Amino acid sequence: MGKAIKRIRVGSFITILLELILIATFCALYFNNVFHLKEYIAVEYIIVGAAAIVFLNCLFVWIVVILISRLRQQTDLHAAEVIGSDVQEAYNFAMIGLVVTDNKDMVLWTNDLFKDRHIDIIDSNILVWQPDLAELKESAGNDKTTKVVINSRNYEVKFLLEAGLWIFKDITDYESIYKYSKEQAPVIGILSLDNYQDVVHGEDDFNDTVTKVKNVIFNYAKEYGVLLRKIKDDSYSMLCNYESFAKMKADNFYIVDKVREIGAGTDIPLTISIGLAHEFPDVIKLNELANEALDIAMSRGGDQVVISAYGSDMEFIGGKTEAQEKRNRVKVRVLADSLIGLIKTSSRILIMGHRDMDMDALGACLGIKAICSRLSKPSKIVVDLKLTEFKTRAAITSNFSKDEIGEIMISPKEAAEQISPDTLLVVCDVHIPSMVMAPNLLEKASKIVVIDHHRRAEEYIDSPVFNHIDPSASSSCELIAELIRYASINPRIELPQIFATIMLSGIFLDSSYFKSKHTGLRTFEACTILKDYGADNSLADDLLKDDFEEYVTINELVRTMQTPAYGVVYAIGPENRIYDSATLAKAANLCLTMKGNHAAFVIGKTSNKDVRISCRSDGSINVQLLAEKLGGGGHFTSAAVSIEKADLETVKNSLLNVLETSLNMARADAKTRSKLEED
Repeated sequence: MGKAIKRIRVGSFITILLELILIATFCALYFNNVFHLKEYIAVEYIIVGAAAIVFLNCLFVWIVVILISRLRQQTDLHAAEVIGSDVQEAYNFAMIGLVVTDNKDMVLWTNDLFKDRHIDIIDSNILVWQPDLAELKESAGNDKTTKVVINSRNYEVKFLLEAGLWIFKDITDYESIYKYSKEQAPVIGILSLDNYQDVVHGEDDFNDTVTKVKNVIFNYAKEYGVLLRKIKDDSYSMLCNYESFAKMKADNFYIVDKVREIGAGTDIPLTISIGLAHEFPDVIKLNELANEALDIAMSRGGDQVVISAYGSDMEFIGGKTEAQEKRNRVKVRVLADSLIGLIKTSSRILIMGHRDMDMDALGACLGIKAICSRLSKPSKIVVDLKLTEFKTRAAITSNFSKDEIGEIMISPKEAAEQISPDTLLVVCDVHIPSMVMAPNLLEKASKIVVIDHHRRAEEYIDSPVFNHIDPSASSSCELIAELIRYASINPRIELPQIFATIMLSGIFLDSSYFKSKHTGLRTFEACTILKDYGADNSLADDLLKDDFEEYVTINELVRTMQTPAYGVVYAIGPENRIYDSATLAKAANLCLTMKGNHAAFVIGKTSNKDVRISCRSDGSINVQLLAEKLGGGGHFTSAAVSIEKADLETVKNSLLNVLETSLNMARADAKTRSKLEED
């Protein structure tokens, strides 16, 4: 039809053009009396001729209209053959629009739905009318659909290339129902008061700070339409629809900041943690997800909101307060006795740290080994010397004989062969499955214990029978030393001198010789415990000393230092050089000692395919927040990122992008934390 109309247009144009030329020529000849035309042609003849021309033009237009009408009828019949004339009424009933186009995307025919809705697109280019359909045509044959909005109604469109047929399905009602269902979908949460027991000191909750905080919580719930029910003295269940949840999220859950402000200035600041779950129809499952989200929030130090959308990555909001150091010896004793009970009921114990094992991971594993020895339970530390840091490897080979290494340690392959249903797997200084020394052991072990001092990440070892994650501790060796000291077992657990020395070295390492802001009274008490077992300060320090080659390597890294933002520096090693992760950490610490540097990031390859970023801060920038944006984690002043199968340039660009988008947020978090500490 499009081609026929085009021919008609061209023919009409030529006809009219010839008429104009003939009329103009006649007028020129007549008025100039060429060939004495005025004498031969009277005015009456000219009038009759003009009338004849008008009549012929009208006749021509009438013929063209009839011709186009016949062409449309023929096209209608052709389209009916394509879609089947017997189902056209069904299409109209189902509110399905049909559009047939030619090979140039010109609309040849539409069904009655478009006519009834006053959508006239005949002889128009469908891609000009709806540009969003261009992508659909390019992917024709892939069963792909797209959504468009026409006159405030929603349509889902599919294209059949061979027939040149566009199918428009009216989904306005469906979209309205979907929107309503989404807005009314259940969101379940659990709100917990951090440090509640420490604030009330075992008394009733008629504490001025607690009363103010609870009033704020109740008013907040009323403001956003949240059903709040008390579970325990320090926790509440939350129930609302997605619309209310979206409003709270848009306001960035300001209740967390408001509660923090109330608690500021008190001896023990009272904060709240919230775990929320949505995107699943089963409320029981949502409750489980909310509990898991709250556990993560608490293990990351509290004072934050963790959102768990089923099937999606968790979101973290808040977390501006550092984990408070808790000196509850009763709790430590309960934890130690629980761990001892698990060890007693197990036939074999395997102990494992993280890849690139450092002195803290090794020391923590040795501490657990000492507990197992006291209970006369067979135990081995899973170690792959190729996956240990250079200094850790040197500490093992220089302080233990070959026979002792065989008695204390086992390879991941041998451990996998010996594991059984009664085997207890103890994971130290790490809780991320992909970062453990032997990930395959996690799949085979039925009983797993996790002991770590890092803020809990979203990726976590599934269903441990015992977990002790305390981000307020400076190191894992500190946690193990407490468990050894305060366990109820009598006589006490014996810790060999070399074990105690390596554990002391681990505390030195992770606390940066007590310069870290995570260093607290507990850290020094843990060192005192280790000294009681004969830990050698001098040897612990020697285990961490750099040799000349490492010293040169660190300085070569520092020489590449660049400043992408005020007070922030980064250094990057060459593509063909592989570094020990401890070397990258020391280079970051060295960068931080230079005047004017508040945060340092050192990038280097730790294997042929893996890249690591070591992040350090003097406390004025929250590097843990920045590391999490890159897929890592850690503490406010000390964090790291490990990226598999990446090149240095890509990792560097990712770091620069995160600094550009999130540096101000990291500064603000650190500033808020400092203010709270001052108060």
